[in-house]
Amino acid sequence: MKLLVTGGAGFIGSAVIRHIITNTNDEVVNLDKLTYAGNLQSLADVSSSGRYTFEQVDICNRAEVDRVLAEHQPDAIMHLAAESHVDRSIDGPAEFIETNIVGTYTLLEATRHYWHTLEGDRRANFRFHHISTDEVYGDLPHPNDIPKGDEATNTVGRIERSEIRQPYDDLPLFTEQTPYTPSSPYSASKASSDHLVRAWHRTYGLPVLVTNCSNNYGPYHFPEKLIPLVILNALEGKPLPVYGKGDQIRDWLFVEDHARALYKVVTEGKPGETYNIGGHNEKQNIEVVQTICDILQELRPQERSYRDLITFVQDRPGHDMRYAIDASKIQKELGWAPQETFETGIRKTVQWYLDHLDWCQRVQDGSYKRERLGVAS
Repeated sequence: MKLLVTGGAGFIGSAVIRHIITNTNDEVVNLDKLTYAGNLQSLADVSSSGRYTFEQVDICNRAEVDRVLAEHQPDAIMHLAAESHVDRSIDGPAEFIETNIVGTYTLLEATRHYWHTLEGDRRANFRFHHISTDEVYGDLPHPNDIPKGDEATNTVGRIERSEIRQPYDDLPLFTEQTPYTPSSPYSASKASSDHLVRAWHRTYGLPVLVTNCSNNYGPYHFPEKLIPLVILNALEGKPLPVYGKGDQIRDWLFVEDHARALYKVVTEGKPGETYNIGGHNEKQNIEVVQTICDILQELRPQERSYRDLITFVQDRPGHDMRYAIDASKIQKELGWAPQETFETGIRKTVQWYLDHLDWCQRVQDGSYKRERLGVAS
């Protein structure tokens, strides 16, 4: 099987490619524009494989996308190319509209044309897998908003709980049927792309799959995101910015668990279906930051506690308070479940950054200095 992965030099895309090359016999074509957050050094361990090919192409460039499809003849497309940072979308939404909406449209049309050239089993088995986010659903009720003992329901009714959910068992989760209410320019652009993908399935019959995931973390994460930002700032003795009171809740998913799930979906998922992918790890942002500080204190002890660097800053405009995924569908239908708890995954992540500080220096080209973004109103 040959897979075309768009955005394969990014955080999640590179994890997907590493997983495929390391654990399967499939071929991978990595199509990436190489923006500030895309870096081929994240693929150094697999780039020498004869089953890996790189194409530096913008998904908005229809002629080049057509060329890549005709030349490489993929059996499936995994579409991860996207602008993905909420704060950046607040300061400059235009790039998010261009890449996430126009780019997805361009890729869908190129794919539709290519799919019609396939015959027999190749056409019947072809898949277009669109990778999206839980942020398209807006936010969920927060513990601060719901009195204890109240029966929590969302707009589609009461949510059944898995035994592993702690400690927010009385609160609803995002399901595949949760209505879209995106809050930021980023999530609105991703919601738009999700709708385009589903429309191309219903209108043109294109065999698509959609996945919506919770917050990813792990190795090779660009330092603008919370966890790598905190790790690197702490090591340099810089302030650790926490938005508002730090009580925003996220469901954390180890990126290698996500990569396994995505491969499961593209190879075993049912066309036209949506699968939510979550880590079953709801944590307040302040808990995440404090955990990182405590692990660093153990692994790189210093006289002053890393927690002393925590600084509360003005919250992000329109900041969603809670995300959490119900991943029971993918577990029941495809047999996927996360292998990492937050405790094991965050320790692996901190250790990886300590061991790869040279990578962190190389991927920061000088245009981003870990400054505060997204304060526009």
